[in-house]
Amino acid sequence: MIEKILLADSGTGHSEEMLKALADIPSMRTASVTVLHVVPPQITSTGMEEQREKGGEILASAIQSLNLDPDRVSGLLREGDPKDVVCKVADEIDADLIIMGSRGLQRLVSILENSVSQYVFQLSSRPMLLVRDDIYVKKVKRVMVALDRSESAKQSLKLALFLLRDLKGGELILTHIDPDLTGKSGCSTGAVSEHDPVFATAIADAKRLGISYRCLSCVGKPAKELCRLADELNVDLLLLGSPERRPSIAKGLPDLDRLLGNSLSDYVRVYANCPVLLARTAT
Repeated sequence: MIEKILLADSGTGHSEEMLKALADIPSMRTASVTVLHVVPPQITSTGMEEQREKGGEILASAIQSLNLDPDRVSGLLREGDPKDVVCKVADEIDADLIIMGSRGLQRLVSILENSVSQYVFQLSSRPMLLVRDDIYVKKVKRVMVALDRSESAKQSLKLALFLLRDLKGGELILTHIDPDLTGKSGCSTGAVSEHDPVFATAIADAKRLGISYRCLSCVGKPAKELCRLADELNVDLLLLGSPERRPSIAKGLPDLDRLLGNSLSDYVRVYANCPVLLARTAT
């Protein structure tokens, strides 16, 4: 299900550590990896040459650090606006997953500061794994999935099952959070939660694959509850569905209304203290 990975490496952050953690997962060991570094345009040819040389060094260091099978990893140095180049290369190689670092900027700040990860998240239709610069990347064992009845949530479940299917000691944490309509919040676990119909397919799939699981049905503000649970349960990776964000009228323009709106995925990518994989609706 994940056969081609695009690692957008800026030379900073924890994206390389995230890829190493994924590489330890049995189902990911045959995936091919393209490590991309983008050199922004420079005013002078001398400046451009210096940036190319520096970019080449970053690529070489990243590939060496990853310590992957040489037949499965390649480096790619491109020139241009990083935001546009990442989207373009993801389409060129038909990436199943984009891994990027993120400074964890809030929505308006990310727009004003021209955030690369926010732009790619906004315009790409591919799954993205965002790794904040200020979090610690751990080995992936506890994987939490936010479920509802959306198609993108179904995709996040499929990705979680793919990651956990042969992972010894792995655990699938299924969560369903109803919006807080009564002023109360809280979670139920165990057998009571298993009766939540949203979990039915996920439980059947987990049992079929022999994956250890637990269920939590909660009431509250979904975005805040997800971040709270990820902290309390020491989650290594959080998956949630994020519908395609591109506007239907102008696919090439950022959807500012959604960027500035009350988006669950925007909140979680900023405040969750673990890597966040945003799944998309299958095309």
